[in-house]
Amino acid sequence: MPVPLLDIGRQHAGIRNELRAVLEAALDSSRFIKGPVLDGFEERLAAYCGTSRAVGCASGTDALILALQAAGTEPGDTVITVPFTFFASAGAVVRAGGVPAFVDVLPGTLCMDPAALDEWLDTRCEPTPDGPVVKGSRSRVRAVIPVDLFGQVADMDSIGRTCAKWGLALVEDACQSIGGRWMGRRAGSFSLCGCFSFFPSKNLGALGDAGAVTTDDSDLADRIVRLREHGGQGYLHSEVGTNSRMDALQAGFLTVKLGRLDSWHEGRRRNAAFYDRELAEVDEVSVPVIDPAAWSVYNQYTIRAVDRDGLLEHLKSRGIGCAIYYPLPLHMQECFRWLGFREGDFPVSERAAREVISLPVFGELEEMELREVVDAVKEFYSRRSSGRGAG
Repeated sequence: MPVPLLDIGRQHAGIRNELRAVLEAALDSSRFIKGPVLDGFEERLAAYCGTSRAVGCASGTDALILALQAAGTEPGDTVITVPFTFFASAGAVVRAGGVPAFVDVLPGTLCMDPAALDEWLDTRCEPTPDGPVVKGSRSRVRAVIPVDLFGQVADMDSIGRTCAKWGLALVEDACQSIGGRWMGRRAGSFSLCGCFSFFPSKNLGALGDAGAVTTDDSDLADRIVRLREHGGQGYLHSEVGTNSRMDALQAGFLTVKLGRLDSWHEGRRRNAAFYDRELAEVDEVSVPVIDPAAWSVYNQYTIRAVDRDGLLEHLKSRGIGCAIYYPLPLHMQECFRWLGFREGDFPVSERAAREVISLPVFGELEEMELREVVDAVKEFYSRRSSGRGAG
């Protein structure tokens, strides 16, 4: 039985009429950019995340860039993030004018290691009246971007204390974790700002590209509003920004979906629990490690697997959707060679890149499909151990 990695159509089947109504309302009003639909979505998103403001923009990548710019990132500033994440976490730093620096992830959750962050700052930086600078250079350390990987919020308490100690902006990459929690609080509410992606495959997905920034800092929110509109209002510009508006259409679609998001989360968590139980007996597989303080929304269900590449090919041969997030850590990417990193610099991230594989987990999966996935994983390792091969 083929099992897709994701089937957005199943999610849309139950809300098709509401989505169509959003489109028809936009056609009737001819209001496609900004307006009351976007305002309403921003208000609902802020309330959902537990912040006072939310600002819609064109993508999750733009959310990160705009947040860094609004936080005062200047050319040459250092911004610390992790190497095991989607490219935008570091790519946005460069686009905002900064220089990425990396600290490794925890071997369990694969989120930023707070101790590694502390060590990096303690050994490589010195305080100045204008904030920490990298020793032996003039590069000021401006911000830290922890990533809520695969739907699990990073240790925002520990990372937040470190940022407060050093006077650094904490910009949460929550692009995979909307609705996820740390100590009961939702993603995007811990930091100076939280950045979200509404790419169609996300738990809260638009029907195209879209993103948002959440914050409790009204001045920062106002600046992001300006930056997304070329740095001004109308034809008066106080700074140079960009064109990164969220379409009213996408805001309307997302408003429909936001009301169902928590029930969709429960479907993903139910499926993840099924995998946890069924795969616990497979010695060659490690199921996701979830910190007791976290409540994951499982944007991906990502296991660690012996002979990962062999398992990947086996699952594909059975028509089972699977993917590797992420096959090459950022510090080893060609475009970041100029940063001077080498293989071995971040061993936890490098090992994860060799072992991870993500399985279907979307909430509309049937139990027989989940069983098909589990049986295929068990079949692969049974054949492998018996020396009969798999595929």
